[in-house]
Amino acid sequence: MPSENTDPSGYDTSEELKLAPDMAQSPYVLGKAQGSFFDADDVAPEFLDENGKERPIETALDFSTRLMSLDDDPSLQVHTVRMWTIGLGLTCFGAALGQIFCFRPQTYGVSSLFLQIIAYIMGNAWHQVFPKAARGRFWAALNPGPSNIKEHVCITVMSSTGSGGALAISTLAAERLYCEAEGHNNIDLNYGIAISILMASQFLGYGLGGLCRSIAVYPTYAVWPHLIPTVNLFDTLHRNKNGNVNIRRYKLFWIVFATIFVWEWFPEIIAPTLTGISVFCLSNRTSRTFTRIFGGTNGNEGLGLFSIGLDWLQIGSSSLSTPLASIISNGIGVVLCIVISLAGYYSNIWNAKNYPFLGQALFYENGSIYDQQAILDSHYNLNKTALAEQGIPSYTWTNALYIFGINLGISASFMHVFLWYRQDMKKAFRKWQTRTQDDPHYLKMLAYPECGMLIYAGVSAAGFVMALATLYAAHSGMPWYALVIGCLYAAIELPIDCVISSITGSGVVGSNMTRILGAALVPSNARASLYFQLYSSNSVAQGAKMVADLKLGQYTKVPPRAMFCRASFVVTLSARGAKGRMSSQMNSIIDSHREILLSVEGSNLWSGNIVQSFNSDAVTWGALGTEMWGPLIGLFIPIPVWLGHKCFPKLHLDQVVTPIICFSLGYLSVGINSSVMATFIISFWSQFYLRKKRANFFRKYNYLLAAALDGGTQLMVFVSTFAINGGAGKQYTFPQWALNPPGHYDYCASSATTDG
Repeated sequence: MPSENTDPSGYDTSEELKLAPDMAQSPYVLGKAQGSFFDADDVAPEFLDENGKERPIETALDFSTRLMSLDDDPSLQVHTVRMWTIGLGLTCFGAALGQIFCFRPQTYGVSSLFLQIIAYIMGNAWHQVFPKAARGRFWAALNPGPSNIKEHVCITVMSSTGSGGALAISTLAAERLYCEAEGHNNIDLNYGIAISILMASQFLGYGLGGLCRSIAVYPTYAVWPHLIPTVNLFDTLHRNKNGNVNIRRYKLFWIVFATIFVWEWFPEIIAPTLTGISVFCLSNRTSRTFTRIFGGTNGNEGLGLFSIGLDWLQIGSSSLSTPLASIISNGIGVVLCIVISLAGYYSNIWNAKNYPFLGQALFYENGSIYDQQAILDSHYNLNKTALAEQGIPSYTWTNALYIFGINLGISASFMHVFLWYRQDMKKAFRKWQTRTQDDPHYLKMLAYPECGMLIYAGVSAAGFVMALATLYAAHSGMPWYALVIGCLYAAIELPIDCVISSITGSGVVGSNMTRILGAALVPSNARASLYFQLYSSNSVAQGAKMVADLKLGQYTKVPPRAMFCRASFVVTLSARGAKGRMSSQMNSIIDSHREILLSVEGSNLWSGNIVQSFNSDAVTWGALGTEMWGPLIGLFIPIPVWLGHKCFPKLHLDQVVTPIICFSLGYLSVGINSSVMATFIISFWSQFYLRKKRANFFRKYNYLLAAALDGGTQLMVFVSTFAINGGAGKQYTFPQWALNPPGHYDYCASSATTDG
């Protein structure tokens, strides 16, 4: 029977313990075969199979050392004029881009890989343009030498942090899009309040994140799979530049980067049909049933079953970096999502056919958009008389399934961590207490002073005080005790989220639990529900981001205090820019595309589904206080799988991650779904075939390809958003032709077509 250290992400976390006694002489520490830029001939014997070939990357220790370098040069400068100048500029740039992506039809953020590439180009340009250090002391301070890896990491962390305050912005966007549109203009968010709201939620999360280092940063089992492409790219750009393998990797990266940049203009602008080619819809262009099942190129069109997606923007680098167990579990959840979505809709459960098949808004029983403001008074409290007149609002069947899946997944995550990871977490915490942590990267970081626990606790305390002040200054309607409970919930959920994310590559979507708590603590108040979610869910999201950044610093050997300093500084900077972005960029997008943002489907370029969902949830949970039993049921879901694995280990039930299955029940309930099949095909090709059958190629090129594809794609999105798609104010449309038809781009029937 396997050890409890065998975790359901597909690798054995006990490997770090096996190597502990002789870790000092291990090739992991000595650097004989670590990193992706070694050729097969240079691989240490420990990593070869009985046939002399490189064995597959299986364990957590393999992932963290054979894919990422252990090299470090403590003499490299971090605090340079170049780093601060480029970092601050890219922070503002990333924040602006993140705001635009909030209104895109598919949920994705600003890729750190894209910002990483821009930072590399700017750092090299700085070194080439300015006079060299030999010209004098002034130039030595301004241009101390070639841009180094630690400067590059700090710039990337600063800019990605600046782009990550999406949930706080969504609170303000929901008020702007819905409340002010209906004449409720009593929202008094002046400059100081807006800054405090953003800073408070981020400081709360960052402080709590720092307190989770012992279980989510230092241990080897905490791989954080989504960081591997980023670290892999840092190694390619800065380490072993003259090695034959790295020269090939470097050339391949830029070739793929340029190729995908050119290609993405076709599915995104010139030929949107390439986003999802549906043979079924091409064969029947009048059936709405076909649209619901096989359509998916437009937002909230359909499930996208068997569509051939050729748009990397919709696929993403996660398809190349997500562990196999997570892919399998996600696949199980998606199959269940398809079956339950179609069965419930066509069985007309809860009058499902009265409403759109996919949609995040609230609806009347006849299927029209619900007038949310009609049931709220001027203080955003529920008017029960008006509610009786208007009737109870309804979700679409698929959105209700999504919410139910999230509720199941939240509590399933708690039980999953308890059953599978509790022993690893105990050992990691004990090692931190006794200073015996043996992770190779952690051992390298002992050369640098750490930030103490009191510092992170102080940051959280400062965030709490600021949050308390904003509750009353913004007239949120949320009492102080609700904030206390929200912060306590964040402190409990964050470690669970970090552990699951660091092992499986998939985080916990805990926002629904905060809505339930918010509705119970402040019933019948939609606006209070917005703020409760902000200071609980967003704090968890920001805390997880902080933990991931600290792990990135550990992988790249950036001093912990430097990482903390930059994160804290960027919070202040990005918050100060929030009011400006709200009054210019965000308002410009909302005013220019209000009808699209308020519509159910939106377009393939702009969509309000994120803000719609955020606002609808606030009204439903906050004002109506609906009760759901998903969280209670979810506690029991992981238990049969865990017991089954203990009794029948040959069934490999350790490859089933039940929280991911639950979260995936609503995987297709929103956005553009035409890329789902392509995503799974690429994922299995990468994590099953390449990793197991082509281990050498996988180690050297898999994650580098992920970085190149994401980087080139997001550069194209940035250019097209401002040049063509209205990000700068004026929008241009590409002429219609066979691959850019009116209506749905996959030729599926439109909503005006008779059902059939």
